[in-house]
Amino acid sequence: MWGLAIFWHLTTGTWRHYVPTTKGLWRVVRFYAFGIFKGERHPYRKAYWRKHNPLQALTYLALKMILFPVIWISGIAYLLYFLGDDVIGSGTLLSSVALIHTAAAFAVLVFIIVHIYLFTTGHSFTEHVKPMVTGFDEVELNPEEEAYLEKDEPGHIR
Repeated sequence: MWGLAIFWHLTTGTWRHYVPTTKGLWRVVRFYAFGIFKGERHPYRKAYWRKHNPLQALTYLALKMILFPVIWISGIAYLLYFLGDDVIGSGTLLSSVALIHTAAAFAVLVFIIVHIYLFTTGHSFTEHVKPMVTGFDEVELNPEEEAYLEKDEPGHIR
């Protein structure tokens, strides 16, 4: 599934959503740490070519490019340990691989828990989940974005 997602992002151009930026990052972090509890308005506005806020982009990029590969590589190394169990120091290596794999698994668990929590904040649950299931998200376009899409990419606007 992870490989399919990477393939999809590369072939459709949606990889642009994952390019990290520090512009507005600390406002978003402050919002999720404090502002969300005070009822403040979200500091990020979705755009057609930039649907993820800076924190989301950074998090998803780290998840897909660092955490998932660590899970896969350490899991395969752990699974294939028996092939090199007669190598000197392999017990220490196995312990290190197991520790790395477990730490990555806990990081994925934290990611899931935070996601479930954030589903319950702000908009209704269906407004968060519907774009994930259907692949379509409501984005308010400014006049320039709308004119560009109508002229150059009419199939992308609904």
